[in-house]
Amino acid sequence: MAKILITSALPYINGVPHLGHMVGCLLPSDVYARFMRMMGHEVLYIAGTDEHGTTSEVGALKEGMSVEEYCDKYHAQHKATYDAFELSFDCFGRTSSSQNKEITYHIFSKLDENGYIEEKTIKQVYSVDDKQFLADRYITGTCPYCGYDKARGDQCENCTKVLEPTQLINPRSTISGSTHLEIRETKHLFLNLPKIEKRLAEWVKSKEPFWPDVAYSIAQKWLKEGLQERCITRDLKWGFPVNKAGYEDKVFYVWFDAPIGYIGITKQWADEKPLERDWKKWWLDAQDVRYVEFMGKDNVPFHSIMFPATLLGTGENWTFVDYLKGMSYLTFEGGKFSKSEHRGVFADKAVEEFPADYWRYWLMANAPESSDASFTFDGFVSTVNKDLNGVLGNFASRVLKMTASKFSSEVPVGGALETQENELIDALQIKINNYFKYLEEMEFRKALSELRAIWVDGNNYISAAEPWVVIKENPERAAAILRVCLNLIRIYAILSYPIMPKISENMLAKFGLTSQDMPSLQNFNVRREIEFLKPTHKFEVGEALFERITPEKCEELKEKYGSHK
Repeated sequence: MAKILITSALPYINGVPHLGHMVGCLLPSDVYARFMRMMGHEVLYIAGTDEHGTTSEVGALKEGMSVEEYCDKYHAQHKATYDAFELSFDCFGRTSSSQNKEITYHIFSKLDENGYIEEKTIKQVYSVDDKQFLADRYITGTCPYCGYDKARGDQCENCTKVLEPTQLINPRSTISGSTHLEIRETKHLFLNLPKIEKRLAEWVKSKEPFWPDVAYSIAQKWLKEGLQERCITRDLKWGFPVNKAGYEDKVFYVWFDAPIGYIGITKQWADEKPLERDWKKWWLDAQDVRYVEFMGKDNVPFHSIMFPATLLGTGENWTFVDYLKGMSYLTFEGGKFSKSEHRGVFADKAVEEFPADYWRYWLMANAPESSDASFTFDGFVSTVNKDLNGVLGNFASRVLKMTASKFSSEVPVGGALETQENELIDALQIKINNYFKYLEEMEFRKALSELRAIWVDGNNYISAAEPWVVIKENPERAAAILRVCLNLIRIYAILSYPIMPKISENMLAKFGLTSQDMPSLQNFNVRREIEFLKPTHKFEVGEALFERITPEKCEELKEKYGSHK
């Protein structure tokens, strides 16, 4: 058993994530965490809300409340949405916590002691109308690299290039919209990345055989271009005040303290039960920890370059990410998700339309791993109707109803496994081993394709075995066939659990079982599991697992969520 530490990008507090955010980091990390637990590993799965920076200040200003009230409101909304999406975090915290402040101060002090912090007088954008310096996210304008006209002052979300606010073309204040901006001098603190670059490059190079191309290529691109000193303070009120004389009126840049938030959230969790939980066994001088991180490609530079450099500069033995699963983008009907333009499905609304598992299955089956993917309602409806309702749901309903009708609501007695079953068992074992391999390697699209093929094998088996015909001449043979099929439903429930936990629990409940009754997936043996449900074990037919989505409903959803815009 290994210790598996799992984190995903910490979502900004302002607003609820859309489906692209979900599949870009949150959902894949949950699937992996569930699978690792089922394999018998000790898992610590961490997430939380990223609460500092200008997005919180701007959002609070718009809603007429204090920043603290604003963050409290949206932290609760995020947590409720993730619960509804069945994300199984071990701890869900906040980057604004006192524990994160304590660790941020410690790491900064170590960097300062080791000579990696520099003071610089820089030129910064000042809004005459707003009477204040504008931090990066208070400024939008045109990206000088790709021409995107809504680039932020810290990064262009279109080309992922990290920016300085002074680089923007035609900049404007996001507070007032004013273009009456001036460049003035102000003092700030910088992390000297060039001093750490050599060690960082060696560390990144060691990941080449393991990291996916999306993550590794972005990290290498940054290193080839050469690292520059990075400003880690801002002229804001909301954030951790800088713990250095002369800078108390400034706060740390959100991208400095946010990644440290993983450690802070773990300490926040550990402080709840200090006798049972030790945050250091995961993060500092830790032994035998495998750290896996899930990121959208726009966040990769901060987690493959800046955060590792920050930890390296302390000279302490922090846990570094072993595998960074970088994901590409999910678009909506070929365009961008936009809450302001009412385009796209956001996670809180998604679970009002359909159960979370419908979305979880589609998103993981279409995960944008090596390239961008597009969500369309036509594709979503087709997948739900064909894969979930037509393959898995149809098999379960068909088997349960037929057994109850031909025999009773108990696993039938009689018959033995024959060549047909032995061939099925052998074929399933190969596919299940592949399914586990793909989940282990975080190749989610391949894993979901294998899972669907496993479901199809059950349908093909019952169609070929024809128990409804066989029962007329050989009731015992029909009993054996249906007993195998009933056990397949349980096996499908177990295999589907990382992807569709609620559907899995519903399937198990038909046999009076719960998720606690599932076996470890280590050395999963189909020949053993195919006979787990013994003759006379009771079951109930109950309701269908899925509902077919009508063409009319599909068109209604397109109109409702802006597909035609």
